[in-house]
Amino acid sequence: MDYTKAKMDDVVVRINELYKKSKEEGLTELEKEEQQILRRRYIDSYKANLRAQLEGVELKNKKK
Repeated sequence: MDYTKAKMDDVVVRINELYKKSKEEGLTELEKEEQQILRRRYIDSYKANLRAQLEGVELKNKKK
């Protein structure tokens, strides 16, 4: 499935489904690859959001 335009909530749900399946019965090679892609997408999104928040931070009382 193509998750490039999926909502992050949907990505997290699928990550959790794959994690649960991996613990219960194991994953196929295709599912392992999907899991890695989804995890990378989640991490990249998290980093981008953090960067955006940090770029909006303005320091006060800068010492010269």
